Amino acid sequence: MFTLFQIFRDSPYYPKFAGGFLFLVVVHILGTLGYLAISGWQAPWMDALYMTFNVVTTLGFAETVEAARGTGGRLFTMGVAFFGIAGTWYLFSTFTAFILETNLNQAYRRRRMERTISALNGHYIVCGIGRVGGYVADELLKTEREFVVIDTDAAALEAHEERTGHRLQLHGDAAEDAVLARAGIARAAGVFAVTSDDSRNLVVSLSAKQLNPVVRVVARVHDRGNVDKTRRAGADEIVSPDFTGGMRIASAMLRPNAVHVMDMMLHTEENLRVEEVVVPRAAAGATVEALGRRREWLLVAIRDAQSRWHFNPGPETKIAPGDTIVAIVSPEGRRLLELALGAPSAG
Repeated sequence: MFTLFQIFRDSPYYPKFAGGFLFLVVVHILGTLGYLAISGWQAPWMDALYMTFNVVTTLGFAETVEAARGTGGRLFTMGVAFFGIAGTWYLFSTFTAFILETNLNQAYRRRRMERTISALNGHYIVCGIGRVGGYVADELLKTEREFVVIDTDAAALEAHEERTGHRLQLHGDAAEDAVLARAGIARAAGVFAVTSDDSRNLVVSLSAKQLNPVVRVVARVHDRGNVDKTRRAGADEIVSPDFTGGMRIASAMLRPNAVHVMDMMLHTEENLRVEEVVVPRAAAGATVEALGRRREWLLVAIRDAQSRWHFNPGPETKIAPGDTIVAIVSPEGRRLLELALGAPSAG
């Protein structure tokens, strides 16, 4: 019932219903004062209020205030009945229209989804669920990351849900601050600005950084001439699908085996990925050996605070807070590595 009230409160019918209810309150106040005056201010106020309610609701019980003896009292009663019944029917018609014209099941799902989104922390926001956004969403699902999808196309959102079963989505323009706020931008770890429009991706990058200066933004750009502008708007990384596709085609020709290894990682049942984990303060003074040589992860490199890379680190290699460990892991392996480091899980 509380959820139904919240849905009704957020609907365009709520102001009309509130106005009608206030009108009825005014009718009852004026009616009570009127019947008190008719009785010469002798009748109890409760009798006057009950008389007003009796007339408005047409219950038909006996009069608690003798109003029918004079013409003035009869005219007043007719006026109370007219305005009271009109206000009552207005309330009923407004609520009936809300029931008939609102998809309560869809509205309930939307409210439940918004509550789920409000509880997310360290999640990702995918702005645009077209072809590129769909691949981004697939990767987030495979690596078990929490994310919210935003798109202006309701059909695209529905198709995404049918294909993946993922329901955390918002219908709206990600370039609007209010929509990003509903998606939990203040608590998000990253934003993917991957719509088909470079200018919109630029605005999404700008808005995201203004609402959360520490959030990481990766933007999609078609025209290489927009790269610098998008980066100045706040994007941390710029990806051009055309450029990346060209490099991928060239690599498939020049270094096919290396490309084949990467492709195999993306298609194994373990969902192996090259992941990175930032070393927390809890791991100060530890070495690679202390982490244990486990089958759940394969350490590739360590990047220290001076941006120096140490590839294939040996057991004696020390790790310090702020270092970034790059490893080949599965989603479960990533969590185990974070646990071994004492880092909170990225989810």
